[in-house]
Amino acid sequence: MRIKSRWSKKGKTHSVEEIAGAVAFILWRIATNGVLSMENADFQTDSQEQRLNIIAEFLAFSIHMADRMTIEKFDEEERIIFMSELAKKCAKHMEDNQRDVLGSGDYREAFIDTLNRRMADYSEFNYTDEDGPSFSMRRFFGQQVKTVMGERNSKWVGDQVIDIEVPEILSHLGKAIPNLFR
Repeated sequence: MRIKSRWSKKGKTHSVEEIAGAVAFILWRIATNGVLSMENADFQTDSQEQRLNIIAEFLAFSIHMADRMTIEKFDEEERIIFMSELAKKCAKHMEDNQRDVLGSGDYREAFIDTLNRRMADYSEFNYTDEDGPSFSMRRFFGQQVKTVMGERNSKWVGDQVIDIEVPEILSHLGKAIPNLFR
């Protein structure tokens, strides 16, 4: 998957909100690609709604990773702005797609509730710049995806997430995030 992560106008400084918007778009691409990758590895999804629920789990994990990877780039006030804007933009992507698939409704609050729960969950796990998320964090993410995917796929979902999807997420974020701060 190719992700555009460079600003078109070089030398221009970008606001925290602009950076958050760009990261949100990148995270959406990563999450949708994650579902496609799972399906290409023969994990069956049964509906568009299930796919969107898997995307929500990928987004929650990826948002947390983006927070961990950018924490040193912002002061506390900027970090609050960045994370708030990132969550709002990702919620907007989710809501737009849920409306397209499921019809009209207010989907934003449910996604924000899931995101808040996952941010609290993931904050309990270790993360280092050298190794990224701890194995237990990766396993927890795998468990969340496994729960959404259902019993039929339960045997190997966790392994797929830990061994394939997390490294893919980290690779894309590791390339994209530094470029957005240049």
